[in-house]
Amino acid sequence: MNRIWSLAAGHACVDFYQGAVPALVPFLVAGRGYGYVAVSGIVLAATLSSSVVQPLFGVLTDRWRMPWLIPLATVVAGTGVALAGVTGSYALTWLAAALSGLGVAAYHPESARLARIASEGGHVPMSWFSLGGTLGFASAPVLVTPLLSVWGLGASPLLAAPAVLGAALTLPAVRALTGARGGSRAVVRAGGRDDWPGFARLTLVIVFRSVVYVGLSAFVALYVGGGAAGAVALFVLFAGGAAGTVLGGRLAVRWGRVPAMRVAYAAAVPAVAGVVLAPGPLVYVFVAASSVALYVPFSLHVTLGQDFLPNRVGTAGGVTLGLAVSVGGLTSPLVGAMAEATTLRTALACLIAFPVLAWLLARTLREPAPEPA
Repeated sequence: MNRIWSLAAGHACVDFYQGAVPALVPFLVAGRGYGYVAVSGIVLAATLSSSVVQPLFGVLTDRWRMPWLIPLATVVAGTGVALAGVTGSYALTWLAAALSGLGVAAYHPESARLARIASEGGHVPMSWFSLGGTLGFASAPVLVTPLLSVWGLGASPLLAAPAVLGAALTLPAVRALTGARGGSRAVVRAGGRDDWPGFARLTLVIVFRSVVYVGLSAFVALYVGGGAAGAVALFVLFAGGAAGTVLGGRLAVRWGRVPAMRVAYAAAVPAVAGVVLAPGPLVYVFVAASSVALYVPFSLHVTLGQDFLPNRVGTAGGVTLGLAVSVGGLTSPLVGAMAEATTLRTALACLIAFPVLAWLLARTLREPAPEPA
């Protein structure tokens, strides 16, 4: 269990940098005069490099054991953000953001494989590993904003500290789980058949979940009026995600992964509808309910993907933790365009369809067959 805690802490330190790049945006606008298009390009550089490239690292870790990639990727993610605030040109800032995203991409497939070993197949320990990433992402604005507000963009090298801490925390667990001499040996296949159709359906479920969650996180603060009300809405959204991640592991133990996933997506439908339709302060209740329901399946997606592809757990981790999750970030501009063409309420109402689609598709999933003894 101590190894899972170490990996979860490292996961928090890495995913901190996924939230740190968007948190830099206001300071890049104020300090360098970047426009909306320019800063959106920087965020997109980090998003694309952390998501699109992640399955490639999954393929590589399926062929070779690369435990050394975990501390190295952590440091690379931190180095990119540290450099982004002190580079002298837009092009270098863009490259620094892309470098940080590359580190995030390199980290997840191998760390998910080791977390699976450390958890010994347990759903609750795997939910703790996933929780680390959720908390790391949510903590980024809380740490980045005060630091740069006081000392400015020139203090961005201090943001490398979580990377150093994360590498130091995970290195003992990585060594214990892999052995000092196991770094470059070819991965032994687990046996069993890879269920690509099942994995493809699971990937679509994750995409639908990503669209609605990222859409809410991007616009719920504006929807409730911005300012302090918006900050409270975001806090409730992130806190609900943390609670849902832990709850998901426990529900999987009680009901099984696929039934827990179905119930969660069914509950997400009225919860997201309530965000759009609820009057006054009641909206916060539905924001919390939406977040919990959408995060219950989060860690279950990872273990299900690995069981659907028992011979390619790195690829499974790269898709379930990276590519499919990040698709929502690519669709959020469409939600913004819909809001400008109609109203923000109408745009958010369109999100209700996505948990419905996720629930319908989850009904076609079955628990992967156990591996032969």
